[in-house]
Amino acid sequence: MIYHVTRLAAAVAVTVTASASLAQDLPTVRAAVLEIGTVNWELATIAENGLDEKHGFVLDVQGYADNGATRVAVEGAEADMAVADWIWVARQRAAGKDYVVVPYSKAVGSLVVPEGSNAETLQDLAGGSIGIAGGPLDKSWLILRAYASQEYGLDLAAETEQVYGAPPLIFKSGLGGDYAGAINFWHFLAKMKAGGMRELISVETAATELGLDPETPLLGYYFKADFLEDNPGLAQAFYDASRDAKDLLASDPAAWETIRPMMNASTDAQFELLKADWLAGTPERGPVDPEGASVFLALMNDLGGAELVGEATSVPDGLFAEVE
Repeated sequence: MIYHVTRLAAAVAVTVTASASLAQDLPTVRAAVLEIGTVNWELATIAENGLDEKHGFVLDVQGYADNGATRVAVEGAEADMAVADWIWVARQRAAGKDYVVVPYSKAVGSLVVPEGSNAETLQDLAGGSIGIAGGPLDKSWLILRAYASQEYGLDLAAETEQVYGAPPLIFKSGLGGDYAGAINFWHFLAKMKAGGMRELISVETAATELGLDPETPLLGYYFKADFLEDNPGLAQAFYDASRDAKDLLASDPAAWETIRPMMNASTDAQFELLKADWLAGTPERGPVDPEGASVFLALMNDLGGAELVGEATSVPDGLFAEVE
């Protein structure tokens, strides 16, 4: 899956020789991504609109079946970049892998309840079950647990039954009314809301009440430091292309129509909520605030311990690229 090739083929009648010559002179960024991952929406927008070459590189998107495969691809030098939450990247860096994060998205989940539920707060879920995608160390679940403890003195883990499952299973079971509440990845949650479920509380709201900075992006593009050193200015160039894509999707509805086929939206309601929630995940432009990141990591360490953060008890030096 190489988006720049698709784009150039479509534009073959327009200075194809000049474009090919230019591409040969530019560094290539090989992106390892999930074949059906939402990051493809941004990367496709970059490639289809020439935002990679505008900023001095060529984007080569390689699809993989799962996140583990994308991580192996980067580690094994089969790819130059993948996407992960920066807590995971911090853990890898603390363990000796010299990865660097370029900010991507602050999109986080929420807890939704079935249509017709009388629940108004997390307290109302006591005695019921919560479907959770991502496992016991899911960051949304940990934040909501901490919020429930602070706000209500409620041990959410002790007072509810947790049912862990893959995102599609939680999606299907949640819509079927199997749980008092459900936590899922943001794009599944958008579809759950489109299907009639109601957001009880967002993770962003809970995080803010816990003193976290909601503008701290959780997800990032991560590169090997030596790749960035071999290509000076590439971190900023890639970030600029990412921000241009975000600006285009925020301002031009036609840009969404281009990528709609890969969004797997079966209804207009799903499409509109996926758009809205993706755009809501756009962080403020600029570098990651180190203080905000430190507070977030400290909370994850308190809640998940070494099983979650490994040896990264503080934000490793050089974790975040210096972008503007």
